[in-house]
Amino acid sequence: MTYRIAIAGMSTESSTFTTHRTALDDFRVGRGTELADRYPFLVDWRLPEQPEVEFVPLLQASALPGGQVLPEVYDTIEAEILDRLRAALDEGELHGFYFDIHGAMAVEGRRDAEAALAHRIRSLVGSDCVISASMDLHGQVSEDLAETVDLLTAYRTAPHLDYVETRERAVRNLVRCLVEGIRPVRAWVRVPVLLPGEKTSTRVEPAKSVYASVEEAERLDGVMDASLWVGYAWADEPRSAATVVVYGTDHDVVSTQAERIARAWWDARHDFEFCAPAGPAEWCVAQAFESGQRPFFVSDSGDNPTAGGSNDVAWLLGHLLATPALASGERTAIWASCVAPEAVRACVDAGVGGRVDVEVGGVFGGGEPVAMSGEVTHVTREDQVGGDIAVVRSGGVSAVLTSRRKPFHYVAHLQALGLEPADHDLTAVKIGYLQPDLYQAAKGWVLALTPGGVDQDLLRLDHQHVVRPIHPLDADFDDPDLTPVIFG
Repeated sequence: MTYRIAIAGMSTESSTFTTHRTALDDFRVGRGTELADRYPFLVDWRLPEQPEVEFVPLLQASALPGGQVLPEVYDTIEAEILDRLRAALDEGELHGFYFDIHGAMAVEGRRDAEAALAHRIRSLVGSDCVISASMDLHGQVSEDLAETVDLLTAYRTAPHLDYVETRERAVRNLVRCLVEGIRPVRAWVRVPVLLPGEKTSTRVEPAKSVYASVEEAERLDGVMDASLWVGYAWADEPRSAATVVVYGTDHDVVSTQAERIARAWWDARHDFEFCAPAGPAEWCVAQAFESGQRPFFVSDSGDNPTAGGSNDVAWLLGHLLATPALASGERTAIWASCVAPEAVRACVDAGVGGRVDVEVGGVFGGGEPVAMSGEVTHVTREDQVGGDIAVVRSGGVSAVLTSRRKPFHYVAHLQALGLEPADHDLTAVKIGYLQPDLYQAAKGWVLALTPGGVDQDLLRLDHQHVVRPIHPLDADFDDPDLTPVIFG
């Protein structure tokens, strides 16, 4: 017998506090065999050791985190996924479905987009088909999603170093269930804690130890997989919270382990701190000036595009330009980056060495634009992600401006623009915790609590739809009931 498994999904991370909206051209869509690079553990759409299992790639759409997905965009992608699924079913029975999602996608005007898509997939494949999902640990697992999807697993590292490994785990667990005839029982627990990723990095305690205990649970007899989702703090939805799912063959063991992990996260809630020294912008700039360590990075965290920021907030740029030592050129700084297509166009027209007077920021409504006058020091045309890119220097501040949203996670990407972080007093990057390349390069690092759609100070945001009480939005409250809900 040959088991057929379809593959499809839609993934992005959506801040409901961000003015940007995710459009169709923000998604990278792979269809059929175009998805091969995403699943390197499959060879000719088979697991090498399981030749009787055939994978049927349908469609996977991924977008850089940002604002909510426009409903018509979601509908367009969903319709194509379902059409391709119907075509695959016309060719024969599907025994399994691999659901490749993020878990924190929000669609404007709707709730729980991934669960809605899972329901529609389930309605087509039927109750006997086993559905397995891989997710980001900053995803959200509603009770509805946990009830609809048979197998759920998540990354175990933040920064995310294990995304391919997690996809492979989701697939291999699915194959095991089909080949061995297992329909696992799963335990789901909602933990009323909602924290930003910058306080829950697995590089540091207490997340480091709690996530180590997740892997320990998976090694127990009767457990196939254990996962803990931090949740996504910038989605104002009822499903926004930490969650735990453990599944396996032993009802009592999976229930006990799910409650144990949930309790560990709850008990540690007051111990989570930022993974780097954090403070207001003026303090961060002073730290950089006082430090002799270079390169010195400052995370412009409130508008981090890889967490859902609009990437058009120029607040920190305005602060840097108003800092006397930087305005005079006595000190130097890099600031990367901001979507500013009109300003970039002016830079392209002026050319390298030309002078420009531009407004930076606010193209999606993310704060007030900042006026900047300076010299164009670099122009890149038609970057694959950022479109046209320009660097403008005013006093000692070099600002990276892009035509489209683009994160800067690699020193080499800055060097390609003629900017060397080691030669500047500070390098401000729109990011939260530093991704591995910047982390390894950094001799000094602080996190600036800047405004934006992914503001690290959650109390400055206006959550209206999360289920209350929840830490830290509410003061201390009674311990929650962490008894798991059992499915299967």
